[in-house]
Amino acid sequence: MKRDLTVEEQLARGPMDLPFLMLTLMLSGIGLIMMFSASYASALYDESVGYNPTYYIARQAIFAVGGVAVMYLVSKLNYQWFRWMSVFALAGAILLLIAVLIPGIHTNRSDGVKRWIAVPGIGTFQPSELVKVAVILYFAARLSKRDTEKKHKFDLRKPSGRLLGWLERVGFLELIPYAAILVVIAGLMLMEPHMSGTILILVAAASILFAGGIKLYWFFIGGGGMVAALAFVITQTDYMARRIALWLDPWSEPLIGGFQTIQSLYAVGSGGLLGVGLGKSRQKFLYLPEPENDYVFAIVCEELGYLGAAIVLILFALLIIRGYWIAVHARDRFGALLVVGITTQIAVQVFLNIAVITNMIPVTGISLPFFSYGGTALLIQLAEMGVVLGVSRQIPAPRQG
Repeated sequence: MKRDLTVEEQLARGPMDLPFLMLTLMLSGIGLIMMFSASYASALYDESVGYNPTYYIARQAIFAVGGVAVMYLVSKLNYQWFRWMSVFALAGAILLLIAVLIPGIHTNRSDGVKRWIAVPGIGTFQPSELVKVAVILYFAARLSKRDTEKKHKFDLRKPSGRLLGWLERVGFLELIPYAAILVVIAGLMLMEPHMSGTILILVAAASILFAGGIKLYWFFIGGGGMVAALAFVITQTDYMARRIALWLDPWSEPLIGGFQTIQSLYAVGSGGLLGVGLGKSRQKFLYLPEPENDYVFAIVCEELGYLGAAIVLILFALLIIRGYWIAVHARDRFGALLVVGITTQIAVQVFLNIAVITNMIPVTGISLPFFSYGGTALLIQLAEMGVVLGVSRQIPAPRQG
C-alpha cells in the first residue's frame, strides 16, 4: 500500500525555479570551459602535476558533476531542517577555524598564510568556505523567530533596570549574540590572515540582519566600527600594509609584489572588444601566475573581450536578481533570509573578484564563483544554490481569480 506523503514532503516536492536553475548551470558550464582554457598552459609546464594539461579540468569536472548532484539532492530537502542544523554547523565551522591555525594541520606556505587544511586523497579546502554557509544558516534561523521571542522584563525602579530597558528598546541587547559570533569569527580569520573572507562573511551577515528588521542606525554604527577596525588592522599589519602600497602603485615592484596585478591588467586590456579568441590567451603562458584561480576572469576578458565578459557579468546579475526575487516570494521568513544571505554572498564575492583583477581594490585572494579552480568551493557553492532552489520549491502558488 502506497504511503501518504507528509505535509513536509509535499511542500518539498513543488517545482523548482527553472530560471535560477538554468542560470546556475550556464555559469557552471561556462566556468568549466574558461577554467580549462586558463589552466591548461600552466598545467602543461608544471612538474608538480606531471605536465598534464588536463589536470585541473579533470578534477574540477568531477567536483562539478558531484556538485550538481548535491545541488539537486539539497533542493529536494525541506529547508526547515536547516533550522536545527544551523547551531551544529556554526560550532563545527568555528572549530575548523581554530584547527587551521594549529601548526601541523594547516598547509605550510612561505608567506605565513594559514587558510587551508589538507585532506588526504582529496586536496585542500578553506574552512572559511564552510563558515560562510554556517553563519547564513544560523543568522537566518535565529532572526526568523525574532517576532515570536519574548521580550525581556526589567525592574524599572532601579537605574540598571531602566538602562537595560532602554538598551532593549533601541535594539542593542538583541544584537549582542550576533556581534559576539562575528567578533570571534572575524578575529580567527584575521589571524590566518584572510581579510577578503572576513569582509564577505560580515557583509552576508549584515544583509540577513537588515532583511530581518534590525534598525537601520545600527548598520551605520557597525559599519563605522568595522571600517575603523579594518583600518587599524591594515596600518598595524605589515602583510596588509604592503598590499595597500602595491595596490596604489603595483609598478613599484613590477617583478615581485605587483607582478600579478600588472599582468592581469595587460590581459584585461589586450582583450579589446571581441577578445583574442577562446583558448588563445597569451597571458596564461606563464605570464599571469595561477590564472585558473582568482584571476580567471582576466583570461575571460582577454579571450572573449568586452562583449564576452559583459555577457558573463549579465548572467551573474540575472542570477542575483532572480535570487532576490525568490527571497521576496519565499513561503516564510526563514526561507527569505536564507536566500538573501546566499544571494548577497555571491553578489559581493563576484564584485570583489572583478574589482581585484581590475585593481579597483587591493589584492584580496577571493575566487570567482563557478569559475575559479577549487573543487570544495565549487561543491559548496552548488550546494548553496540547492538551498535556494529548495526554498523556491515551497513558494506559494498564485491564487486563481
